[in-house]
Amino acid sequence: MMPFGFLIFRTTYCLPGLLIGMLVGLGPVVSGCAERQEEPVVALVNGRAITQTEFDLRWDELSKATRSRYEKEGGKRRFLDELITRELLMQEARRRGLDQDDTIRDKTQRYKEQLILDELLKDKLQSKVEVTQAELDAYYQKHADQLLDPLKANVSLMLLPNVYAARDLEAQVHRGGSFAKFAQRYSIDEKTKSKGGELGPYRKGLVPPEIDAVIHTLKIGTVSAPIKTDHGYYLVMLSPLDEAILQVDLATQERLRQELLSDKRRKRFDEVIADIRANAVIRFAGASRHITDDTGKRPPGSIP
Repeated sequence: MMPFGFLIFRTTYCLPGLLIGMLVGLGPVVSGCAERQEEPVVALVNGRAITQTEFDLRWDELSKATRSRYEKEGGKRRFLDELITRELLMQEARRRGLDQDDTIRDKTQRYKEQLILDELLKDKLQSKVEVTQAELDAYYQKHADQLLDPLKANVSLMLLPNVYAARDLEAQVHRGGSFAKFAQRYSIDEKTKSKGGELGPYRKGLVPPEIDAVIHTLKIGTVSAPIKTDHGYYLVMLSPLDEAILQVDLATQERLRQELLSDKRRKRFDEVIADIRANAVIRFAGASRHITDDTGKRPPGSIP
């Protein structure tokens, strides 16, 4: 069964007997008939047929996402309705003579040339450009200021005036006390006290070296032993990052990966163009000076 309930039409046509006889070398024959199968037609628009082949071709050209959208909004019948609308618009455009417009013809020619160039470059760039994990890691390291540290944790701290206070609060946190509330009440670090000691996502250089060394030994949700510094005794605690922050970091990683991939593709493209130019003979004519007057330099290979 054909889509949309359209049938295959068959037509029978007859050739004059004399002509058939001449064609088969048998001499004159009274008459002859042959059957010709026509292509299925899915719609007629002011007499112009939209064939099954044309419909299938245009349907197959749709991207996966677009095809999925059509399948949710009426399927192939919806797509056929849009093809009919497109044909009506084309007929109206031809009626107005737009297909004979010189500007449109010029644009069509440039578009055709672009398609040809795209196909050529696709062939030239057929070797797939990929990014290795080592290249990606190096690129991430180069842009580390845009990414979360691999530790991926929030850092909170409180500064106490002596080791006894620090040990007491450490014990209370271990027993289930709120690190943030203790920091707001007892910390003498004015920069973080009002925020419950929170410094934000960990990054290199966020805290002094002696605290940084301890951070890398902590598990999420545990509090450190008192850390002695010139300013007093610190307690440090790590907590999970919000899911929103993690998602932003993943998006940034993907953006950086695409940047690196685009850069590699650009370099591959430049190599292809350089190879083509190396095997070509190019000489700039005298009129090219009008293009380079602003630089004051003669193009390489130009004719004096």
